Amino acid sequence: MKKIFIPLIAGVALVAGAETRSSKADISRGIDIFSSVFREVQLNYVDTLDAKKAINTAITYMLDEIDPYTEYYSSDDTEDLAQLSTGEYGGVGSVINKARDGRVRFSEPYENTPSWRAGARAGDVILQIDTVKITPDFTVARVSELLRGTAGTTINVTVSRPYDPDSIKVLTIERDKIHNPEVPYYGTVGPDGKVGYIILNSFTEKAPQAVGEALADLQSRGITSLVLDLQSNPGGLLESAVEIVGLFVDKGTEVVRTRGRDPRNERIYKTTRKPVAPDLPLAVLINGGSASSAEIVAGSLQDLDRAVIVGQRSFGKGLVQSSRPLPYDGAVKLTVAKYYIPSGRLIQAIDYSRRNPDGSVARTPDSLTTVYPTLHGRQVRDGGGITPDLRVEPIKSNRLLYTVQSGGWDIDFANLFASRNPEIGDPEKFVVTDSVFAEFKAFINPDEFKYDKAYEAYMKTLRESLESEGYLTDTVSNYITGLEQLLRRDLGEDLDHNRRELNYLLIDAIVPRYGFRRAALAAELPYNDALTRAVELFSDPEAYKAILAPQK
Repeated sequence: MKKIFIPLIAGVALVAGAETRSSKADISRGIDIFSSVFREVQLNYVDTLDAKKAINTAITYMLDEIDPYTEYYSSDDTEDLAQLSTGEYGGVGSVINKARDGRVRFSEPYENTPSWRAGARAGDVILQIDTVKITPDFTVARVSELLRGTAGTTINVTVSRPYDPDSIKVLTIERDKIHNPEVPYYGTVGPDGKVGYIILNSFTEKAPQAVGEALADLQSRGITSLVLDLQSNPGGLLESAVEIVGLFVDKGTEVVRTRGRDPRNERIYKTTRKPVAPDLPLAVLINGGSASSAEIVAGSLQDLDRAVIVGQRSFGKGLVQSSRPLPYDGAVKLTVAKYYIPSGRLIQAIDYSRRNPDGSVARTPDSLTTVYPTLHGRQVRDGGGITPDLRVEPIKSNRLLYTVQSGGWDIDFANLFASRNPEIGDPEKFVVTDSVFAEFKAFINPDEFKYDKAYEAYMKTLRESLESEGYLTDTVSNYITGLEQLLRRDLGEDLDHNRRELNYLLIDAIVPRYGFRRAALAAELPYNDALTRAVELFSDPEAYKAILAPQK
């Protein structure tokens, strides 16, 4: 038998070698063609060519054909790559965005950062940075480039402050290393204050320590259950995800394994420390913005029947990236493997290697996914993110809410509100009262607040379709007109109809001016429907156990 298989194996090896040589020849030929084309354009094109920009564009388009996560970082951009793992960057420490007039402004200076210490406040319009005048055609990205820089360097920023009699101010800001906190908020919730709650924003090197410290503090307060909020957490370091899972499961438990192109390079990641909360009832919150390492944590805890997952289906990113150095201080972040959580499932939602004829890609349909068993035999599926055990509908947006945010009406009102109200009491307990909401409604100018109502577009399309088909008689037209009149509401009624969602937007815009981001997150807790559902579940221990119980 061995003599029969030896030549077959040799034949396979030879074929593989031939394919490799052919591939190398193709690569060499392609690089030679690209170099020739670039040289011809550089020497003979009618206008001057920006060589660096052209090369970067070519690289970017090439990598875009692979997947959205494989990216090139030039020497100018490597700090952005480092920020993914450290959470740190050199800058002034503030969110910036555009006002309705196109001006870029500080929308939220962070607590105890260079921008705040220098006197920048939410709403300040940026007029000039050193000698560069910031006009409305400047993008947010361009202004961000000017504000960022090496820690210890100084810039002068001229701003205009709304509703301030001495509105023009020159701020001297000394840049510093900015570290966005991995855990921006934690505390206790629930009617008896016994449910611990931790928000985790990203999986950096420091994330396990931050979660561990928050958990230890909550345990010292006597919590009887815990909610880990990973909603809109885009992920980060795989190793950090494994460490965080290790807080809740036995030492030596497999959390995830990765497989690259060569199956022999499979890596298995297990917890390495004794857990600190192995029996604490646990819920994990996810939504469509929870991805990568956030899905490893949620998915592995679900597969191990260690936590109840609450919210909406996660993003579905089951790809692992690794950064590799390049010449001239550049780097490439390259997809090198796929990850598989304890049940054996891959949660990647899109197969980028299989594209439609037009180059587009689509999610794997549920009909093509595979069922896997959890530790206790519950059924879970691959191919489309993590499906929660308890689904909670997300807050639905609409054209009115989009117009409020995209037009900056919430921030503009917050500027006015802050100028009129030096204090608001405890910012973590701030609520939008009827009088505050009435002020907001009066603030919105109907002549400037333009938004297309979805039903109006549908009614217009219906009329056009009926007319083209010959069905738009006077009687039908009258019926449609009557329906339009029934549906028609004025702006005030639309604002009232969206009161709860608008309350949330106003809290998010107003409270950071008095207590920074932590206070805003605390004030927003009543609007976190997934958190509310998790707290309700913990009030019924038998229901919690039933979800995770072995299947009969």
